[in-house]
Amino acid sequence: MTREEIISTVNNFLIEEIEIEETKIKDEALLKEDLGIDSLDFVDIVVIVEQHFGFKIKPEEMSNVKTLSQFYDYIQKKIQ
Repeated sequence: MTREEIISTVNNFLIEEIEIEETKIKDEALLKEDLGIDSLDFVDIVVIVEQHFGFKIKPEEMSNVKTLSQFYDYIQKKIQ
């Protein structure tokens, strides 16, 4: 899966499932502050990532993931 496919998949589920405004989705967007992702949204994201990408997110691995770009990087690293 290419980075572009990862970005497209992530952006689509953020818009469709988490109901984030498309205009807010930018590489440098902060997950909590800019996108408003809270702990309940994160639970949904964990399930969605597992369905789409086939791995479980470990909370300790996400501690340094602050931006959307870092989230794409995290997924890309996990599926390679």
